[in-house]
Amino acid sequence: MYDRIYNFSAGPSMLPLPVLERARDELLNYGGSGMSVMEMSHRSKFFDDIIVDAEKLMREVMGIPDNYKVLFLQGGASLQFASVPMNLMKTGRADYAVTGQFSGKAYKEGQKYGDAHLAATTKDINFTRIPRQSELDIRPDADYFHICFNNTIFGTKWDYIPDTKGVPLVADMSSCILSEPVDVSKFALIYAGAQKNVAPAGLTIVIVREDMLRDELPATVPTVCSYKTMAEAGSMYNTPPCYPIYICKLVLEWIKDLGGLEEMKKINERKAAKLYACLDSSRMFNNPVSPESRSIMNVTFRAESDEINAKFVKESAAAGLQNLKGHRSVGGMRASIYNAMPEAGVDKLIKFIEDFEKANS
Repeated sequence: MYDRIYNFSAGPSMLPLPVLERARDELLNYGGSGMSVMEMSHRSKFFDDIIVDAEKLMREVMGIPDNYKVLFLQGGASLQFASVPMNLMKTGRADYAVTGQFSGKAYKEGQKYGDAHLAATTKDINFTRIPRQSELDIRPDADYFHICFNNTIFGTKWDYIPDTKGVPLVADMSSCILSEPVDVSKFALIYAGAQKNVAPAGLTIVIVREDMLRDELPATVPTVCSYKTMAEAGSMYNTPPCYPIYICKLVLEWIKDLGGLEEMKKINERKAAKLYACLDSSRMFNNPVSPESRSIMNVTFRAESDEINAKFVKESAAAGLQNLKGHRSVGGMRASIYNAMPEAGVDKLIKFIEDFEKANS
């Protein structure tokens, strides 16, 4: 009907079709306001209802405890790489697990603000697995331990929540938030760029435990980077990303209508399982990730021949399977199968893989 492709982009990524249709219908006149959400004041009653509902739904869908603040911010995960140490480094000591590119960037940013300690890494095996609990060198006096829960580029995910022995746990969940239930109470802070599973680019979600909010920060910390300031202002110290927050609300309603995160997990695991099964049985393609660390959001695979990989990307795009080219640091292919990717899209990709292999063997 809409001549749409299956978009396997790592982000910005697909949004659920029902959400896009709802946004289309409300584009010119939201709720009888006579204007689009993109046009209205963030101080208006119309938008206040939107942001209040978005937070309420986020709390309900994720099961966020009352002693956590939900912030709707800007700047992406990249700004949080700096905001986390600016807000949470009290003694100037923090620990990081580097399991991919973005956790590496967070670690590098943390070094600007204090003693950022490399508590674990799998760089020596090209980030093809997540470190085990016994490999984590977490200092008992660290202000926090930072992880990237799902590694978009390398296709890995933490299959367990680390036991930090009381050290506050901070997680970048940009590429897996809302994909399955998560025990928020195990984390001191969760942050996520919204452009993969939640909303268009421009919105960053921060879920922070209240005891992590500091009354006094160094004078050099920008006011807009203060979690406490943003929490006290209800995420509206400055103009928030209004339209992405509105889409976030619609996505949360969509997830709730599906049956919540338990049902979302079943769908995502089913999509990923059949794609991994296809790759595991293939004689042309392989997935390098250790099975226990495999992501259900980002599936990487490649052939031995760069020529075959390039041909696959070109021909899959022509078949309506777009953005399957892997990140330059990994090569090959990457299928990002976030919440909004229909199961039919994964089925079509599997059929294409099987047909391509027969035609090129």
